[in-house]
Amino acid sequence: MTPRNPSVPGSAAGPATPAPTHPCARCGGPVAPGIGLCERCNPLGLRDSASSQVHGTVFVTVAIAIVILFVLARLSIAGSGPFPAAISAVTPTADGLAVTVTVTNEGSSAGQTTCRIVDVADRGVSRSAFVLSPRIEPGQTIGFPAVVTEFGPEARELAVTCRTP
Repeated sequence: MTPRNPSVPGSAAGPATPAPTHPCARCGGPVAPGIGLCERCNPLGLRDSASSQVHGTVFVTVAIAIVILFVLARLSIAGSGPFPAAISAVTPTADGLAVTVTVTNEGSSAGQTTCRIVDVADRGVSRSAFVLSPRIEPGQTIGFPAVVTEFGPEARELAVTCRTP
């Protein structure tokens, strides 16, 4: 009798080395490398989708979702503004200035706007304050109060611009 070589798999001297596997994508059962689904999950042996097909599908889906969100965002703000504005009152307070901003919505739909208040002497170079207006119906003019602390408590001439979204 000749002795068996222990380095050969399946020999009497050593255990057989199992073939490399990875888990099935659906059930987790062992499958050979390069195969995505086991025999139980893919009984007909259909080919797997290529990774480029899967990634391409995901990319196209995300791109379409982003475009739909852009269109919905644009439609939600269409027709609001422009918003001409003026400062109608400035009153010193302990913390800063109490300002009354008068804004008109000249658009065809209701909306809000962000107004930038600047010191006329400074022309908004170093300091400015931003306030959000309440919702303004189309054609309506409203005055709303805001306290701004960026200019200190001394009364001064202020200017305001409100942008269209």
